[in-house]
Amino acid sequence: MSKTSLEIQLQTLPNEPGVYQYFDANGTILYVGKAKNLKKRVSSYFTKQHDYGKTKVLVKKIDSIKHIVVNTETDALLLENNLIKKYKPRYNVLLKDDKSYPWICIKNERFPRVFSTRRVIKDGSEYYGPYTSMRTVSTLLDLIRGLYKLRTCNYDLSEEKIKAGKYKVCLEYHLGNCKGPCEGYQTLEDYNEDVKAIREILKGNFKDSLSQFKQQMKKFAQAMQFEEAQVIKEKIEVLENYQAKSTIVNPKISNVDVFSIVSDEGYGYINFLQLSYGSIIRSHTLEIKKKLQESDKELLELAIIELRQRFHSKSKEIYVPFKINLGEDVKVIVPQLGDKKHILDLSIRNAKYYRLEQLKQVKIVDPDRHANRIMAQMKADLRLTEEPRHIECFDNSNIQGTHPVAACVVFKNGKPSKKDYRHFNIKTVEGPDDFASMEEVVYRRYKRLLDEEKPLPQLVIIDGGKGQLSSALKSIDSLNLRKKITVIGIAKRLEELFYPDDPIPLYLDKKSETLKIIQQLRNEAHRFGIEHHRNKRSKTALNTELETIPGIGDKTIVELLKVFKSVKRISNAKLDELEDVVGVSKAQKIYNYYHNS
Repeated sequence: MSKTSLEIQLQTLPNEPGVYQYFDANGTILYVGKAKNLKKRVSSYFTKQHDYGKTKVLVKKIDSIKHIVVNTETDALLLENNLIKKYKPRYNVLLKDDKSYPWICIKNERFPRVFSTRRVIKDGSEYYGPYTSMRTVSTLLDLIRGLYKLRTCNYDLSEEKIKAGKYKVCLEYHLGNCKGPCEGYQTLEDYNEDVKAIREILKGNFKDSLSQFKQQMKKFAQAMQFEEAQVIKEKIEVLENYQAKSTIVNPKISNVDVFSIVSDEGYGYINFLQLSYGSIIRSHTLEIKKKLQESDKELLELAIIELRQRFHSKSKEIYVPFKINLGEDVKVIVPQLGDKKHILDLSIRNAKYYRLEQLKQVKIVDPDRHANRIMAQMKADLRLTEEPRHIECFDNSNIQGTHPVAACVVFKNGKPSKKDYRHFNIKTVEGPDDFASMEEVVYRRYKRLLDEEKPLPQLVIIDGGKGQLSSALKSIDSLNLRKKITVIGIAKRLEELFYPDDPIPLYLDKKSETLKIIQQLRNEAHRFGIEHHRNKRSKTALNTELETIPGIGDKTIVELLKVFKSVKRISNAKLDELEDVVGVSKAQKIYNYYHNS
């Protein structure tokens, strides 16, 4: 990847948490890093002066960048850990002893133990985490042990052995930390009720338990035991910031491939997340150009086969957003909720960000392709017979019926063409009548274009509802342009689009590019019209009083305003000051007008 394209990629990175990967010209991974804000973090490598020699060498070797967007900083930290262990990049500190993050385990046994571990063993036990801080794990376990009396021994507490009296209670029982299930002093049902409450705490639902902790803190404070109260306060702060689950690492999900797709008129973007033993180890997005308006289902099926072959995936389970056919050897799941849905949502999120970045890059590198795509999208969204390369939008402006004016703004290939903007002073309408004013300006605009044999727009947008649209259509019909120009109205309140002879409005997706361009047209027409209205109104306000003075014309008024800047200063000026600007005769008339009044 050339330096220029690398710079373009840096410009289009998202301002989201995630993990970035640097590759050299041979496609070898050099470095994996995490970021709270991908754009700021990655850009800093290329804008800062690096004192450390290895960092300078790394930056010189970077040829391309890949990134994975995640939901939180915690997820970024965990994903970075997975990728470093998987690929062992040259410029990363290798994780010694294959260090992994801690989990909290609820052991699969009678009277389950609850403890921290760094090893996930598939024996039916429940694992919660992983946690990025051992402090959080310790605080959680302290909270649990402070609220619930659990055993810490590793005895096999089978029903037969307890009845046979094989075990005796230990010191923990006498200290009040255990209820003695080993001698049958606590029933399995009672113990399991405590474990059920602990599960809720580990899932993040520890509102009731936390309130008990706060009460404990208050008791310490009331008893003047401030050091103990401070310790509990610190634990509460950690727990309030505690994140219960990670999308990145989940022991319930084993070796799985996750695929999702987002598409537009010309391209499909398919994201692939590969999970190994519950950890994301790869993210890759494939861009496919549509040839014959292929459906998302067709594109996804094609891409899955290609990506699985490319990355040698043998996973027997696949998560996708909708049902597809991949034969009998692969189990296809469409997740609806829970952990599986979260991982699919992460894949969709990465596909969307990839598409957004590609569109930004195309806009920089190939503006024509960007314009063509926008035009094709607008044609489809607005049900037009041809691409709206030339769009015009009309807006009326009047305040309390004074100085009615209208504005026409012009967009070509989706961009403002300011040299083609036009202002209109309403000539044939008396008083504030928006409908009649719209009819007048639309007629004048297209009568002139026809007379001068200039090209007509493919689309005309009227700022207003059905009434404004009907008025504009009267002029279009009188000029016999109904089949030559498409005219639609946009209502401000719900962004409804009205079509002639169709009582049901069209609602576009609030995030669609088509609606954004229409809103930009509407806002630009409003701004342009208001600007003209203000200019006209202010000129009138300035000129009205001076024009009423007999013998004072426009040229004299302009000369006076150049010197005195305002009508008020002219009215307060001395006679000799006025004489210096407009002569004795006119100065006397102006002076007499204000001072005799």
